[in-house]
Amino acid sequence: MTDKLGSILENRGPIKKIGVLGMGYVGIPAAALFANSDKFDHILGFQRDSKSSGYKIEMLNHRESPLKGEEPGLEELLKKVVDEGKFECTPDFSRISELDAVTLAIQTPFSDPASLQPDFSALTDGIRNVGKYLKEGMLVVLESTITPGTTDTLARQILEAESGLTAGEDFALAHAPERVMVGRLLKNIQEHDRIVGGIDEASTKRAVELYSPVLTKGKIIPMTARAAEVTKTAENTFRDLQIAAINQLALYCEAMGINVYDVRAGIDSLKGEGITRAILYPGAGVGGHCLTKDTYHLERGVTTSEGTLDYPEDMDSIFVLARKVNDFMPKHMYHLTKEALKRIDREVKGSKIAILGWAFINDSDDARNPPSEPYRDLLVKGGADVLVHDPHVLNYPGVEIIKDLDKVVEGADVIAIMTGHSGYFELGPEQLKQLTGKENTIIVDGRNVVDPDTYISNGFVYKGIGRGDKNDHPIV
Repeated sequence: MTDKLGSILENRGPIKKIGVLGMGYVGIPAAALFANSDKFDHILGFQRDSKSSGYKIEMLNHRESPLKGEEPGLEELLKKVVDEGKFECTPDFSRISELDAVTLAIQTPFSDPASLQPDFSALTDGIRNVGKYLKEGMLVVLESTITPGTTDTLARQILEAESGLTAGEDFALAHAPERVMVGRLLKNIQEHDRIVGGIDEASTKRAVELYSPVLTKGKIIPMTARAAEVTKTAENTFRDLQIAAINQLALYCEAMGINVYDVRAGIDSLKGEGITRAILYPGAGVGGHCLTKDTYHLERGVTTSEGTLDYPEDMDSIFVLARKVNDFMPKHMYHLTKEALKRIDREVKGSKIAILGWAFINDSDDARNPPSEPYRDLLVKGGADVLVHDPHVLNYPGVEIIKDLDKVVEGADVIAIMTGHSGYFELGPEQLKQLTGKENTIIVDGRNVVDPDTYISNGFVYKGIGRGDKNDHPIV
């Protein structure tokens, strides 16, 4: 911490006006919660007026959330803060100059995971916009998941070049990664502990001031910016690793002819002091923006650091290997589909496949990197006629999403469940068999949605992730 920055922040007074760049799954609920706090006077949400996303500006200013699916409390909160005049969305980035603090919640995908090359183009554009209008005494916080080291190198360099100011002397700079899951955005922001890491003590303290008012159960955990960057990438990498472990176990159980859910229940039953067996659920693949790339941010962080990594030569890290296992699961769904079709003397080519679910997570419209996409691509390449149903996803580039479930299932040879939307649990074999009109319709369950015995007794050919006890059942 420099005496200069500390003095500037003290003279500026408390944070009252905040800007949030990126009106998506992170930025919208964050802006609404900032606006709902009596500690802050006014919140600006910044959104480019582009062909793909410009519609959000009008929706938000008319008190409507552009996020579809189930997000408890979000639309009601937006109506409240817009009506009170505490929140507005704007494409005018020059208004950044009006603010005390700015947060950036912008996607950071990887253009090439194999070479650990991230696509920071959207993030750097956002940072440049902030830098152009940055004023002395402002706080800039990156909420995007980034390669460890980015805050104090790339972000700092761009902000200083654009503004002519110096981070840590003229303005505060920190990383406070988001920790949200679609379907519970407001709850997560308020109740999860908040990791806050500044490039210096003054920056950390100012960022703590920003986030403390929106927390209900959660507490602030201060640390350095790089430690905060590692924390975020590592917590998602660990979750990906846990999912990969149960997915690999599911594949083992299929090969050994047993039910992975029996094994899972057995493992989960081992409880007691000092015993930890955190075991998740297998499935048709991992999607979303975070888990699909955060491993690579962590890997890149260690490869670009100045330290020396002591690790077995010529071996994938366990984190990268886990990523490969989870990326394999849609391909495994394709293999199950092919095997099921062989059981009724059919091939992928010429078959009609009904995919149920395009969003990567249940009861959401979040279709970023959905495992349904590589599964569909394999089917199309194999010559299948593929239709996709999802009750929440409005559109997806290059894929027609059909809302009429009957239309998608009608005449299908295969029904593949890729997302565990609650409505799919209500489907029954009689209803689906009537729609398909087939004596032996195939159902491939990637989310443990259906009861195998019920479907098998109604003439279905069943295949399920981890269901080695049922995958070779006699066909009725």
